[in-house]
Amino acid sequence: MDASEVEFLAEKETVTIIPNFSLDKIYLIGGDLGPFNPSLPVDVPVWLALNLKQRQKCRIVPPAWMDVEKLEEIRDLERKEDTFTPVPSPYYMELTKLLLNYASDNIPKADEIRTLVKDIWDTRIAKLRLSADSFISQLEAHAKLDNLTLMEINTIRTFLLDSLNCMYKLRSNLQPGSSKGQFKDF
Repeated sequence: MDASEVEFLAEKETVTIIPNFSLDKIYLIGGDLGPFNPSLPVDVPVWLALNLKQRQKCRIVPPAWMDVEKLEEIRDLERKEDTFTPVPSPYYMELTKLLLNYASDNIPKADEIRTLVKDIWDTRIAKLRLSADSFISQLEAHAKLDNLTLMEINTIRTFLLDSLNCMYKLRSNLQPGSSKGQFKDF
């Protein structure tokens, strides 16, 4: 899975919009949406909110967690704790990117929010790299990492899988009865 696929999954999350048009309920495979009435908030998937925003048919209401004070608390807690702390949304990074790229005019203090989310991301990725380094250097066989998002796992996946594969090859070649030090690809 690559970053674009994770972003695609994030677009299924719901966000509140305030439409400036009228439309009865629409029936989609993924569920019913609407009705849409001017100035009355309605929850829709992010993909639809962005589409309507690009056509100037709505205003997007930022999620409750997309607030400077709340993000500062999350950032400070993440820096203070050694373990991964719960994030406000399983797709916080992707949603921030999408909403700030396409609807920054609807989000107060957008630049500060972008910086805070980037700080949270950088702190979590640094922790993840340290955890992976510790895991590999201690020759562990398994690990438990709670509160990681799909994008964070996706970021470290290749490095971790390649490292574990190399560790397996090295361990199997050190054991008696191995094929005389020849590497095997699995």
